[in-house]
Amino acid sequence: MKIAMLSRSPNLYSHKRIKEAAEGRGHTLDIINTTRCYMNIASRRPEVFYNGEKLKGYDAVIPRIGASVTYYGLAVLRQFEMMGVYPVNESVAIGRSRDKLRSMQLLARDGIGLPVTTFAHDPKQTDEVVRVAGGAPLVIKLIEGTQGIGVVLADTDRSAKSVIEAFRGANINILVQEFIKEAGGTDIRAFVIGGKVVAAMKRTGAEGDFRSNLHRGGSAALVKISPEERSTAIRAAKSMGLNVCGVDMLRSNHGAVVMEVNSSPGLEGVEKATGKDIAGMIIEHIEKSAKPWKTRTKGRG
Repeated sequence: MKIAMLSRSPNLYSHKRIKEAAEGRGHTLDIINTTRCYMNIASRRPEVFYNGEKLKGYDAVIPRIGASVTYYGLAVLRQFEMMGVYPVNESVAIGRSRDKLRSMQLLARDGIGLPVTTFAHDPKQTDEVVRVAGGAPLVIKLIEGTQGIGVVLADTDRSAKSVIEAFRGANINILVQEFIKEAGGTDIRAFVIGGKVVAAMKRTGAEGDFRSNLHRGGSAALVKISPEERSTAIRAAKSMGLNVCGVDMLRSNHGAVVMEVNSSPGLEGVEKATGKDIAGMIIEHIEKSAKPWKTRTKGRG
């Protein structure tokens, strides 16, 4: 098979591992800088060009699109979809997962456990937002933040109001969520491929940091998850429409709650914590699933 990976960072551990796994199974994988692609939006003849050459003959595309280029990256991915190339994750599904508000609304619609989450436009509603979320401590996060960036823990109602008013005064959209104290600064990432949880790890935040992101100095270890947590992760991936994703959950007093569904999860932490060949599993999924025009939306979403 001939596979394209959309990424601006070919030297990341995850991308090198996926390329290595693909080539080890006899496939060709080209890493294509997403922002250097350009498109011919022609009637019934969609094309993508890269470094002056037309891209053609690909059986599958693996989108590893950075958060800072989501809009353009999804446009390029849609173009591949309209050319009939199988996407590991579809553009519509990635768009859902990148919008924290939309993803929470979809998860809530499908009855998946969530922390109490509030959203408002008018800064005059701050008192009510804090009350509905259950009062401090509260987690305040940007709608489009990633890797723990743009996430603030407010310890008191007064500090929560100040942060909310500051963000809304600058016209920045945020979510306000209850703080799951009993999680103890740890979360669980369940790695889902093709509707199955293939690995899970527990992530613990760095000393003094309530965020457990590995990019922020957190650590990872193998964890055994419960049937409820496994079911929650699978249902969350299905709600987003993602074939490959990381589902981040907290263990609360009322069961597993989903914090985020990541459409481009890193492989280094989970492979080292579990000893599993996650990159190989992604390529195996492509081998089983990749067929021309096998998408739900064909780029129309």
